[in-house]
Amino acid sequence: MKKELQYIGEKIVKNEDRLANRISELIDSDYSTSLSKSGAPELEVHAYRAELVGYFGRALYEDREIIQDQVVGWGKRAAAFAMKYHVSLSNALRAVTFYRSILWDVFTDELKEKQFAAITMLDVSKIIDPLIDRALQVMSEVYEKRNTELMNIAYSAVEELSVPVVVITKGIAVIPLIGSIDTNRAQLIMETALTEGSRLQLDSLILDVSGVPIIDTMVADQLYKILTALKLSGIEPLITGIRPELAQTIVNIGLHFNEVTTQSSLENALGKLGFTVQKSR
Repeated sequence: MKKELQYIGEKIVKNEDRLANRISELIDSDYSTSLSKSGAPELEVHAYRAELVGYFGRALYEDREIIQDQVVGWGKRAAAFAMKYHVSLSNALRAVTFYRSILWDVFTDELKEKQFAAITMLDVSKIIDPLIDRALQVMSEVYEKRNTELMNIAYSAVEELSVPVVVITKGIAVIPLIGSIDTNRAQLIMETALTEGSRLQLDSLILDVSGVPIIDTMVADQLYKILTALKLSGIEPLITGIRPELAQTIVNIGLHFNEVTTQSSLENALGKLGFTVQKSR
């Protein structure tokens, strides 16, 4: 049985280039055309296909754990290559499934020519099928990781836009907060306030919360921490837009905002800092 597996494996390795070409022929023309238009080098695509075919062949007579590690490495590189040329995950995975058909053609020919027992074909399948599945799994994981990274980047960009620092005059700036505040956004507000406060050499920073729809105990606590951090860093914190329900929440949880300047409106806060707002007539 071992000799039969080695014979089939060596034949696959010997014909890996031809089998790679056969895979190219089986894949539908729309996919091949889109891959070509994306700029993917045909020789490199062929090399990837031939390499994987070779691994499947050697798995029949070499150390399978080593081959599996090589297949995992191939899957990571192939996925990165496919993403570079904007190949969708579905197309990338579909391309790998054609290897199964090509290899079974080899097995069928050998079964007829050498009169191998059917059990030999089953043993071949038990070795190669898990490797194909592993390659598919690794490629899916790489795509998923990349998509998660892109989503996080996009989320971070949106978050950064949600914490604008508006310079009013030298030494004075305001952060107008609009929308809900969760723990992550509260952390971003603190980081932005401290970083920009230092960079802009601010004397005073106003947090305007009039655009925050709901301010519960958690939000009030987070705001208190931000204001305290600003004060410790040498920046005078002011908070504006405190509605009656927020004032009640602050009192209920025992926060001492009396150490922080509070104003009903941004205009009043600026006036407190000696900045006169010119009203249009």
